[in-house]
Amino acid sequence: MVEKNDKLDEKKNNLLRQLPKMDDILLALEKKGIASLYGKQHIIAASRSVIEEARKLMIKGDVSQPPYSLVDDVLEQVERKLHALSQFRLKHVINATGVVLHTNLGRAPLCDSALAHLIEVSRSYSNLEYDMNKGERGLRYDHVRELLCALSGAEDALVVNNNAAAVLLVLDTLAKG
Repeated sequence: MVEKNDKLDEKKNNLLRQLPKMDDILLALEKKGIASLYGKQHIIAASRSVIEEARKLMIKGDVSQPPYSLVDDVLEQVERKLHALSQFRLKHVINATGVVLHTNLGRAPLCDSALAHLIEVSRSYSNLEYDMNKGERGLRYDHVRELLCALSGAEDALVVNNNAAAVLLVLDTLAKG
């Protein structure tokens, strides 16, 4: 029984030795011009991920041959992973839920004028946290405070980025004392 386990371990070790070295992967990707597109840190992370995936399969015993027998195969996997990281992930969907402000579907769509202004402002620096009248740092929610007060009738307003933050602030305020 011990001999069989030793043979299995030896077989796994031989498979693991066939995985390409990180230096070989980096050199090959550099020659292909990939380094200039994605940067060394991202390439190293993607390469480690691909090699670790293969290593786990080999150790688990799910493969009798290395899944990446050549550097070219690893390069292809790494390139796919890097390409996937650089793709936009948000896609248009149809909200057929009946919930108008659906948190999982991006909440509410923006109107054309709001989108146009957002694009215009986003093309350069903005006064997001700068008070132009005072010439000093301001607060990002100052831009909507007056509008929110007018819409809600509240004395003051604060903008947070999600419902959990709003609930926390309300509970903190109401629970004091």
